[in-house]
Amino acid sequence: MNTPAATAVAETGPTRAFAGTVPAPEFPAGLDWLNVDEPLTLADLRGKIVLLDFWTYGCINCLHVIPELKRLEEKYAEELVVVGVHSAKFENEAETENIRRIIQRYELEHPVINDNQFQVWNAYGARAWPTFALIDPRGNVVGKHAGEGIYELFDQVLGQMVQEFAGEIDPTPLELVLERESLATSPLLFPGKVLADPAGDRLFIADSNHNRIVITGREGRVQAVVGSGREGLADGPFASARFFRPQGLALAGPDTLYVADTENHVIRLIDLGAETVTTVAGTGEQTYTQLRQGDALSTPLNSPWDLYFQDGLLYVAMAGQHQIWVYDPAASEVRVFAGSGREELADGPRLQGGLNQPSGLAGNGDTLFVADSEASAIRTVTLGPDGDLGTIVGTGLFDFGDEDGVGDEVRLQHPLGVASAPEGILYVADTYNSKIKRVDPETREARTFLGGARAGWRDGVKPLFDEPGGLSLGDGILYVADTNNHVIRAVDLESGETRTLVLIDEGGLLTRQPAGEYEGKVVTLPPQSVAAGEGTVRLDVGLPAGYKLNDLAPFSMAWESDGDAVTLAAADAEQTLTAPRFPLELPATFTAGESTLTGDLVIYYCGVEAQQLCMIEQVRLVLPVEVSVSGEPTLVVAYELPPPPVQ
Repeated sequence: MNTPAATAVAETGPTRAFAGTVPAPEFPAGLDWLNVDEPLTLADLRGKIVLLDFWTYGCINCLHVIPELKRLEEKYAEELVVVGVHSAKFENEAETENIRRIIQRYELEHPVINDNQFQVWNAYGARAWPTFALIDPRGNVVGKHAGEGIYELFDQVLGQMVQEFAGEIDPTPLELVLERESLATSPLLFPGKVLADPAGDRLFIADSNHNRIVITGREGRVQAVVGSGREGLADGPFASARFFRPQGLALAGPDTLYVADTENHVIRLIDLGAETVTTVAGTGEQTYTQLRQGDALSTPLNSPWDLYFQDGLLYVAMAGQHQIWVYDPAASEVRVFAGSGREELADGPRLQGGLNQPSGLAGNGDTLFVADSEASAIRTVTLGPDGDLGTIVGTGLFDFGDEDGVGDEVRLQHPLGVASAPEGILYVADTYNSKIKRVDPETREARTFLGGARAGWRDGVKPLFDEPGGLSLGDGILYVADTNNHVIRAVDLESGETRTLVLIDEGGLLTRQPAGEYEGKVVTLPPQSVAAGEGTVRLDVGLPAGYKLNDLAPFSMAWESDGDAVTLAAADAEQTLTAPRFPLELPATFTAGESTLTGDLVIYYCGVEAQQLCMIEQVRLVLPVEVSVSGEPTLVVAYELPPPPVQ
């Protein structure tokens, strides 16, 4: 995205350096608001410092500021309200449901407006993504700023405003209704990339929003999970290592897997034999740099999004830099390989041409193919010492759509993935069109291969996808990271049949809880009374209509009581069962008094008709219990699974 030089403007008054004099334009009526139960007005925000964030979710610069906004929101929790104004560039970004998914994906906890007609954008004179407008507690505009790297600037300004408006700031928290309840309960969450390894009969899945890498057989049987699941940057054994929304994957040997740890801004090395994770490039800080080369561990990276390994070198789609970089493991060095750093669609010598948020890589030995997402283009970089940057399809930053054809008549919409087939054809994840396209690099012809006129989830010969982000080929099967459906799809290229990969987790690796405080779903049940003596805990789990338990994956439960009123034998308290029949009867001893019974359940379930639509429910049930001398000797624990949000 365009990021002009920072221009902070403050309107001065006689006593306050950061007090506005011009009333802020009111939010137009009729817009969709998210994370709140009803639209807000400026009057609702009076007494707060308001920071409007004009953004669009395909913009890497807009994503870069999310951690900075979260830091500001945490530091000024009583004084500041951030309002996201989503003014979409791409057609797909203008749909409220897609914005809701992005809010979930990036865990935004402030109000967001769908400004798809640019009404708020125009009222505040925004010109670039991201742009920020600051409003004082009296409802007046203080000034604007365009570009990322905002924390230090706004920290200083907000700190002074808090002092200047002391006594006028209302510390009452804004009531939010976060867009969390509709998150899919599948074993994967917004998977970004997938990598097939036919020789090893493996799939590597970037389970991006679970902050981990899942390793399966190509038929879905889970072999290992790399990462604790908690976001962070920590090396070490598989169980304790931490990632932060990883994306691209590249296999450099049977036991050597590289990972683009995107929001940590580093490259990680997974030693599959030793089962360890090591950081090999990047400092953990996101920085736009003019460096051409440097030591791998002391040079900051900028949102590495995809990887491709060839001839001992790791090519990195550095989305935040609008460049392709190279990591040389032998020299422990990184260097720029292609792209001037200017965001533009410009061909030419590879270090002089321009790229636009490159997000997908593939190769055929002589040429690197690039999904140049922000220009809705597929680009080429020849790999010789005097290589050139070229364009197969795509004509400019604001030329996008859904048009098959040849050459400059082709229109894509924010492609994120590309795979090169042995016969020379490219498969492209045309992400915002929710389609898979076939592109011929020689003739520049692009045709829709899979996907319909709308996003969705359907298998068969006429499948539907929802913003697919990654592709990988293996023995005639095209694997698709179907990001917004939270699944991996497998396409038989000969028959054209698409199926959803069912993950078979016999060892419970996907549901392993990281050490520390429980952070999952908790349901507190109404208190119950039960008679003292020998009795029964009866567990009854109800499934949504049209669903059944997954016979290939185990149901597990673990029960604890915080007192002596309820006692279960150890063998009954912790069990893993295949295809259990509910209700389950657990022998128990009840002693007069009070206890809280807690049960951690992991339930896999699939559609009766479409068994490939498999979900997972992890829930902690909390039941207050009073044991007295009279009453029934049975404690009934009933839980109904909510209908999963699938199409």
